[in-house]
Amino acid sequence: MIRILFFILLVLCLALGFAWLADRPGELSLIWQGQRIEMSLMRAASILITLVAAVLIVIWLIRTIWLSPHTVTRYFRARKRDRGYQALSTGLIAAGAGDAGRARKMAARAQGLINADREPLIHLLEAQTALIEGKYDDARRKFELMADDPETRELGLRGLYLEAKRLGATEAARQYAERAAEKAPQLPWATLATLDHHSQVGQWDEAIRLLDQSRAAHVLDRKEADRKKAVLLTARAMSKLDTDTKAARDDALAALKLEGRLVPAALVAAKALFREGNLRKGASILERIWKEEPHPDIARLYVRARGGDSAVDRLKRAKRLESLRSNNAVALAAVAEAALEARELPLARVKAEAAARLAPTESVFLLLADIEEADTGDESRMRHWMAQALRSPRDPAWTADGVTSPSWLPVSPVSGRLDAFEWKAPPSQLSGSIEDGHLSADEAIRSLPPVSAAQHAPAREAPGATSADSAPTIVEAEREPEIKVPERKETVAMPAKSKEPISDEEADPFFGRPPDDPGVRERASEESSKANFRLF
Repeated sequence: MIRILFFILLVLCLALGFAWLADRPGELSLIWQGQRIEMSLMRAASILITLVAAVLIVIWLIRTIWLSPHTVTRYFRARKRDRGYQALSTGLIAAGAGDAGRARKMAARAQGLINADREPLIHLLEAQTALIEGKYDDARRKFELMADDPETRELGLRGLYLEAKRLGATEAARQYAERAAEKAPQLPWATLATLDHHSQVGQWDEAIRLLDQSRAAHVLDRKEADRKKAVLLTARAMSKLDTDTKAARDDALAALKLEGRLVPAALVAAKALFREGNLRKGASILERIWKEEPHPDIARLYVRARGGDSAVDRLKRAKRLESLRSNNAVALAAVAEAALEARELPLARVKAEAAARLAPTESVFLLLADIEEADTGDESRMRHWMAQALRSPRDPAWTADGVTSPSWLPVSPVSGRLDAFEWKAPPSQLSGSIEDGHLSADEAIRSLPPVSAAQHAPAREAPGATSADSAPTIVEAEREPEIKVPERKETVAMPAKSKEPISDEEADPFFGRPPDDPGVRERASEESSKANFRLF
């Protein structure tokens, strides 16, 4: 394109020059060897331009004839090179398609047409062909030759790394990845592989340094780099929590600045602050992340932030969490657990049933079974909740590569991948579907069996009293009213009220309820009342 424009510009300049001469006519007189030559200025200019053009053409012809052997040689060399590159391209396509025979044939042809020292792709084609044919030793030798060449070093190290991973040679793969990351930090695979290795062996400082280098080289996206650095800082904080609380706190807070919704970082920061006696700041961190990510571990740590708190104090803190994130199953379950510990069983039952309606999971129904055991002790009702728990979905847990962990880990124990654990429901281990015979929370609550008198809460005896000299307790008329039989004009015999004052130990409420609750009723009294009723 530039040559065309230059040619057009030259023609325009010549045209302008002839036009200028035409507007200014003149005569040119020349005396050469005693002869006088006269002509017009236009004719003289035309002759001059023609002579210059003729000289240029003659020079071009002489140069072409002189360089013709080299030109012919270069032509055949270029043709041979083009055929070699065509064979190389065909061979690479065949290797990618898995055609080992054609790839080997094209590799031999390309090697005969192109010098392998000038074209390193021939080594790559030979290595790929050897891999397809199963000649792994030959392929490894080719990759080693490529790794020694500065031009193909990264490509050779990549091939050696993949071969080491295939053979399970973890240490060799790590060394190849480190060499590649040192020579070319812009390679994502080398950086990530080295980062995973440092994370597996707990070299958090080296992993953070390498991550900062890769971020400066724009290897990783900013969001991904921030997430990985937050995970590494959290892991380092967990390792320092028992030895250096201050450093653990600083790392955890730095991780929260990079990833504000990272629950393990918030837990480590709160634990470090609690150990330093800064309960207010630790609680505020838990409250802030609770509003975004209501997590059972956060609720558990928040409720038990102070070791000397009573069960009632822990219940108040659980209610505080519920006020921050209302109508949430995790918050309701936390309140139910705290109420169960505080022996406020009606509140525990209400909150647990509400949590079951929002998220009918295994732990919620097990919690209802615990509440049932503490409240009524009815085995049929307890079995009802436990059967419902078996048929309910499993609770979310820290899961990575199909493996669940009771606590968060920075690295997967299966693949060694950094930041692999996720808070999600693990796959069900039951052979059948969990939906078989599954009831909804409302149906499960409505189908709860009535309290069985025989399975009601066991009798509570006063300290030092024996079963032989224990007397029936007072039964209120509103619980067992006097039953009149008109035909015989008789009433049911009721246990006589004791005239002796009941001691404080005997009147000790059963789980916070009045002493006349069925929980402290003697079973012998119940059987006696039923026997008298059957007489009539």
